Amino acid sequence: MNLLIFLFVFIIGTIIGSFLNVVIYRFNTGKTIVSGRSMCMSCSNTLRWYELIPVFSFLIQSGRCRQCASRISHQYPIVELITGIIFVLISFKLLPFLFMSFWMYLFFLVFFVFIFCLLIVISVYDIRHKIIPDKLVYTFILVSLFSIFINYSMFGGFLTIPSLDSLLAGPILALPFALLWYLSKGKLMGLGDGKLVLGIGWLLGLSAGFSAVIISFWLGSIIGLSLMIFTKKRKNINMKTEIPFAPFLIVGTFLVFLFNIDILSIIKSFGI
Repeated sequence: MNLLIFLFVFIIGTIIGSFLNVVIYRFNTGKTIVSGRSMCMSCSNTLRWYELIPVFSFLIQSGRCRQCASRISHQYPIVELITGIIFVLISFKLLPFLFMSFWMYLFFLVFFVFIFCLLIVISVYDIRHKIIPDKLVYTFILVSLFSIFINYSMFGGFLTIPSLDSLLAGPILALPFALLWYLSKGKLMGLGDGKLVLGIGWLLGLSAGFSAVIISFWLGSIIGLSLMIFTKKRKNINMKTEIPFAPFLIVGTFLVFLFNIDILSIIKSFGI
């Protein structure tokens, strides 16, 4: 039964992922996001329902448009799959709330699913355009700020008064990024990354947020060095090459959220 539930959650996730692709492609283009028929980006042919089935339509059509045979971006199935997987992982992590209250479980599920859907859009948009849109990151900041007033404990009321640590977590983590942006005049770090970290600090807290930032730097270093060493176009990739950092911050955030990673506690356990 649990497998059927998770399969259902995964399917819903891929459907939402399909919508996220629409948001990513249409955001800041002047096109409406909530209405308008989907169409091929090459020939503008309106897509039918069987061409819009998440993941499967891409596979059945061999990644090409049925009308003009132009290649369909791999972004579509990748975002759909990732969103489906994230839905399942979040629903599994939140299972303890289900034993307390179905409605509380449903609230937290929708709440965190919304947050990470927003982060998926920010991540992919940053990869495509190397910029984090203010409308998206400010929405994330506001939702993250609201999160510090929620009581995640299974005891007590739904809302709580946040501690001083929770209130300061976002600004403390974002300050180094803002200073790096200011001192380098935007050459080493974009201000959008600082805004993103502000939300991450409020969402995760100071210690967990710090862990997410550290993991993101590790991932960024590994991927950056790998690109320099293994890519076929390595002559065009060097230390000055601009690599979007938001995806690494977001992956680090999700890993810390999912596995409760606390690097500071790990360091202390080794007596360092």
